[in-house]
Amino acid sequence: MAILTYSWLLDIFGILTALIAVFIAWAQWSHTYWSRRNLIAPKTTFFLGNSKGIVTQKQSFGDFTVEMYEYIRKHNKPHGGFYLTLMPNYMPVDPEIIKHIMLNDFDHFVDRGIYYNEEVDPLSAHLFSLDGAKWRNLRIKLTPTFTSGKMKMMFDTLVKCSDQLLVEMNQTAGKAPVDAKNILARFTTDIIGSCAFGIECNSLKNPNDEFTQYLKLFFVEGFWQNLNGIITFVAPELAKKLNMKVVNPVLSNFFMKVVEDTVNMRERNNIYRKDFMHLLLQLKNRGELVDDDSILQNNTDAENKEVTLTLNELAAQAFVFFLAGYETSSTTMTFCLYELASNPEIQDKLRAEINEVLQKHGKLTYDAIMEMRYMDKVVNETLRKYPPLPGLNRVCNKEYKVPGTDFVIEKGTKIWIPVLGLHRDPEYFPNPEKFDPERFTEENKRQRHPYTYLPFGEGPRICIGLRFGMMQTKVGLSVLLKNYKFSINSKTKLPLQLDPKSFIMSTEGGIWLDYTRV
Repeated sequence: MAILTYSWLLDIFGILTALIAVFIAWAQWSHTYWSRRNLIAPKTTFFLGNSKGIVTQKQSFGDFTVEMYEYIRKHNKPHGGFYLTLMPNYMPVDPEIIKHIMLNDFDHFVDRGIYYNEEVDPLSAHLFSLDGAKWRNLRIKLTPTFTSGKMKMMFDTLVKCSDQLLVEMNQTAGKAPVDAKNILARFTTDIIGSCAFGIECNSLKNPNDEFTQYLKLFFVEGFWQNLNGIITFVAPELAKKLNMKVVNPVLSNFFMKVVEDTVNMRERNNIYRKDFMHLLLQLKNRGELVDDDSILQNNTDAENKEVTLTLNELAAQAFVFFLAGYETSSTTMTFCLYELASNPEIQDKLRAEINEVLQKHGKLTYDAIMEMRYMDKVVNETLRKYPPLPGLNRVCNKEYKVPGTDFVIEKGTKIWIPVLGLHRDPEYFPNPEKFDPERFTEENKRQRHPYTYLPFGEGPRICIGLRFGMMQTKVGLSVLLKNYKFSINSKTKLPLQLDPKSFIMSTEGGIWLDYTRV
């Protein structure tokens, strides 16, 4: 009996050894993909590829993107490859190739390759992650909700939220520093809550409000959350088979209930508000946007049924609108205030423009915001140094020969557009660490390749909420700079270091600013 047991253990050990050997060989072979295809790529670490720092949370995605970009540029190549664990990724660094991928030959690169699962994780199936025909149909439906006319419709609601921002800022003006990201995230939470749902979140009054606490669940950091993110990003098909979720179930249940309650209340009582939910309800009940306000009555016309939004689809779009508006705008305003505090002469010049335009218009209006030309330059330069996403991903959905080369991208290959690398490239932006709004004069913009500046993406998949994000960023900055003068507090760690636990651009330790009333 003992001999049989020992023999069985030896068999198991032999099988495990063989499997480990096969896995090691397969992993090493996987890291020869780019060399087999004669494309330059950095040296790899076993299994982790080039993403060791990301997996161990020692390196931010932004720093990683710049490192890969500079490696390819250093070798004077138009493109190259790298590995996220075992997954090969193609990186174009030539702006003309990037233009072809994002615009000219978009039909080869329609999808982002982002994981979503409509059945087990309905909030993940939003416009940013959808692919193919689903993305096209939804994009067509939603595009009219972000016109300049619709932005004007929401403007007054947005400005009202800035009144409470001043109330909170006034409490500690000249007395204590402010955690810029914290208060601006609460400000954008109130804006999105009001503009998206007609809900008063009161995040500025109460930092521990329900909405803010639940939203934080999406940005929870930790090893398992990081591992979940890597798997869904690198291997979305595997994640789908495992029924993984990118949205915390507690957050998902809360958000779905909020949307369902809001929809039921508005439809029952025929409530009309000038907000994003109003526009989504038009799409849900009519299948299109209409000018009259009586949009809440159900339309049972059979020909409209197939183009309407389901409740889950409506909730998913509201969710991504909430996340994008909450996070990216607050991050942009935070970095902008940091740079203005570091460059007081630029801060004074922008404040002078704000005062001049507001004096002309009498109050903060949509037209006044659009008239602030120097504001445009300052925000654009902020987005150059600190784009919300350091890179943009695509998937090649059919074999593609890269223009000007003999290289063919295989179907299914992941593409990583190095936004931060382009934005920090001294060939396109001399002395890139310097904050210089004059880079965005009309003359300077004409002299650069347009695909060297991509804070919102480009082509058919350009950020649909671009106008809204810019609008709330400019309103926030206008209100703050009109009333306060900012400087750097010693609690801010200098030089700024990107947070390795965050996929989006974020700093370790936060940005703390001193401020006094003007």
